[in-house]
Formats: sequence, structure tokens, C-alpha cells
Amino acid sequence: MSEIVHYELKEGVAVIRMDDGKANAFSHAMLDALASALDQAESDEAGAVVITGRPGRFSAGFDLSVMRAGDMGEVQKLVGKGAALGVRLFEYPVPVVFAVSGHALAMGAVLCMAVDVRIGVRGEYKLGLNEVAIGMTLPPFALILAEERLSRRHLTRATAHAEVYSPESAVDAGYLDWVVDEDALEEAAFSHARGLSESLHAKAHHRTKLALRAEAIERLKSSMAGSPTG
Repeated sequence: MSEIVHYELKEGVAVIRMDDGKANAFSHAMLDALASALDQAESDEAGAVVITGRPGRFSAGFDLSVMRAGDMGEVQKLVGKGAALGVRLFEYPVPVVFAVSGHALAMGAVLCMAVDVRIGVRGEYKLGLNEVAIGMTLPPFALILAEERLSRRHLTRATAHAEVYSPESAVDAGYLDWVVDEDALEEAAFSHARGLSESLHAKAHHRTKLALRAEAIERLKSSMAGSPTG
């Protein structure tokens, strides 16, 4: 697939691994490679998708070399591409399971709110929307996803207060569904994805997902021309 995103079709499940050798930042190259991998999963008619990162690092968010360079055109382009990925995952035709392999910050945490199932690992890892703490305003699409997926008890803390969570507390906040030991992560995610693939009627799943999320999807697409920062 690419040097930073590996794709494998395994027993009808598309397994996508991100590994840039560093923090798995969402650069143009990473976002393009993920889009290509999702295209391949649809072409292969995968029954579910698993996306994971390198051990200890799921993603640290958008590429800060772009975000802090001062070129607002490039910032808009990168954030727009990230927003498009988030919307695509939110309405993807088959179940998407994240195996959150470590730290998931900023856009890494945003995408955790866009997919169907999020399994994390126990350990000294940080998850959350830290944008406000580093001088960035959360873009509208991130706030819409936060409103949809985070606990109301945590919404202000997680967004306006930039609270960062441990894996266990991220379950209560709504970034994760449950956590497992690190050596069990990929098997847990794959087994759950395969189970969904085998037990769900694909078209009924997709129609129901779209109906359930229709209002949020409309808001997300309307927000695509919103704030470029995040």
C-alpha cells in the first residue's frame, strides 16, 4: 500500500496498520495512504475494517510542521483532508474497529470518535483533544464528533479544557469502548471485527448507521468549509 500504511485482507477483514516510524502524524502522505487503503477495502468487499498504529503510538494528530508553518492555505488543505477522512469513517459502509495501540492525541483522538468500535491498551498512554492547550482552536467537525460520541459529563472538560485521559478514563469519557492488555490488542480488534462482519447484514448495517447518524453527517458535511485550525 505504502511505506507508512500497510494493508492486509485477512479472513474477509481489512487490517490497516499505520507506522511512520515516529508519532504517526496525519501528514498529507499518511492521509492519502489511509484513503487508498479504505478504497482497497471497499474494492475487496471487506466485511469490516481494523485500523491500528505502531506499538505505543496510535497517532499524535495533524503534522505540526504544516500546522505551525504559517501557511494557512496548506493548513486548510491538510485539515480539510483530515475532516474528509473523519466523515468517511463516520459513514463507512462496514463496521470500522480501531485498535488504539498507544497515545491518541488531537486528530488521533478525533478519529476515535468517528468509528464504530474503539479498543485501547492498558498502560501509561494519553488520549484526548489537547488542541486548546497548545494554542489551537478545535475545528467544527471535531466538535460535532465530540458532541456525538463523548459523555455529556466530559464534553466541556474534553474540548474547552483540553483534558487528557488515561486509557481507562478514556472509556468513561467516550473515546474508547474498552481496554485490553497490549499483547491482546490486535487479536481482540480482529476477532471483534470478524464477529461483526459475520453477524451483521451489510446493507442493513449501513442503512441503519446512516439513519442513526443522519443529522450529524449533515452537520459534518456543512462544516467542511469551517475553521481551518485544529
